[in-house]
Amino acid sequence: MTYATPTNPGARTLAGIAQTDLAATLLRVSMGGLFIVHASLKIFVFTPAGTAAYFASLGLPAPLAYLVMAAELLGGIALIVGFQTRLVALALVPILLGAIFTAHATAGFIFSNAGGGWEYPAFWAVALVVQALLGGGAFALTRDRG
Repeated sequence: MTYATPTNPGARTLAGIAQTDLAATLLRVSMGGLFIVHASLKIFVFTPAGTAAYFASLGLPAPLAYLVMAAELLGGIALIVGFQTRLVALALVPILLGAIFTAHATAGFIFSNAGGGWEYPAFWAVALVVQALLGGGAFALTRDRG
């Protein structure tokens, strides 16, 4: 069913909420959850010191690991609640590009390859750009209009 709204006269809606807003919300919350899972893996399984040592083994400054863990955790929370979604999504893109070019590029394209290929972080980076273009969607703490 299509209901006209003041901001989108031809918007398709579900329970009065534009489908694009619902799609942006689903994308935002799922990516936020994934960032929290990835941060938790680094914090609770690999440990912060182990993650820093891994970064150093890649030729990166070890303290960068702590910045990445904080960005993943805080960025994930910000995405879930919809705080400054466009800005947060764009701020997280360099983390995934860094993962591609430092850890995954030499493993090939397919993520199931030994060492993990670069397909998953590349897709995730594109999804973050899509999120930035869509905005926070429905139920976001800060509504950014696009």
